[in-house]
Amino acid sequence: MLENLEKIKAQFKEELNGVNMKDEIERIRVAFLGKKGLVTEALKDLRNLDVEAKKVAGQQVNLLKDEIEKAIVEFQKTLEEREYQKEIANTERYDFSIPSDVTVGTLHPITIVQSQIEDIFKTMGFIIEDGLEIQTEFNNFEGVNIPKNHPARDMTDTYYLENGQLLKTHTSAAQNTIMRKYGAPKPGEPLKVLFPGRCFRNENIDASHENTFFQLEGMMIGDDISISNLIYFMKVLLSEVFERDVKVRLRPGFFPFVEPGFELDINCAICGGSGCPTCKHSGWLELLPCGMIHPNVLRLGGIDPDKYTGFAFGLGLTRLAMMKYNIKDIRLFNSGNLKQLRQFTI
Repeated sequence: MLENLEKIKAQFKEELNGVNMKDEIERIRVAFLGKKGLVTEALKDLRNLDVEAKKVAGQQVNLLKDEIEKAIVEFQKTLEEREYQKEIANTERYDFSIPSDVTVGTLHPITIVQSQIEDIFKTMGFIIEDGLEIQTEFNNFEGVNIPKNHPARDMTDTYYLENGQLLKTHTSAAQNTIMRKYGAPKPGEPLKVLFPGRCFRNENIDASHENTFFQLEGMMIGDDISISNLIYFMKVLLSEVFERDVKVRLRPGFFPFVEPGFELDINCAICGGSGCPTCKHSGWLELLPCGMIHPNVLRLGGIDPDKYTGFAFGLGLTRLAMMKYNIKDIRLFNSGNLKQLRQFTI
């Protein structure tokens, strides 16, 4: 019996030394330790021995089994290391001393304009906030005085989600949350907040309309805030952004969340006011809806409209970038055309 075990051991070493691939190791394991393997059969042969011989031979068989298992594990590690070193040797080598051809990236034109506007309003004491892109129906509509079945909802073709929430159609969706976050302003310290963000509407895409676009909303709430304050901040904004005199017009406009409401239009910088596809041949581009915050909006935000007043404005960042950089087609911004986008710098 012991002589047979020595033969099995010698046979195992011989076969293991001839292995060059990991797949062959499994074949050897089965041949020696499988259900019909040589070591397994040796264990079965123990039943033919007397008690004392069975005890001695059993110990030797178990030692051989443990030795084979350990040898297989160690040899498998050796093969893996050998294959790894071979893979490294065959890998293409690089000369890391060669200077790399790295092109410095640039900011997106909308990002540039947003950053400039934020800096302008920071100097005037505004806090910069960020509204969520996924909003509740209340925040997007009811919280800004647009109840269910209100005609204004027909003006925005909204993307609704399966959980009942929606992709915000305007930055005004953050108004209620921000008012409740900061609460009523202190005497002589009006609440001044600016909140840019990405908005979504199911628009028919053309030179001046996209289904994904950027807005920037601002509001100021405090004691005796008036339309004069609104006009002042808008003039400062446009003169700083365009770094020149800009022709604008202010006309009455209806928005449920402001009363009174206005539309601030900017003379089309693409055609100089003569008319083009960007401005729908009107010579003007709607840029900035604004007005005094409706008492219902203040009340829903936890602020007493009998004690405080405020103004709000919603700036089309995407359209402002078009005017600033003389971009004729709004679709460029989401096109991913790096050749065109790289030309914009701060």
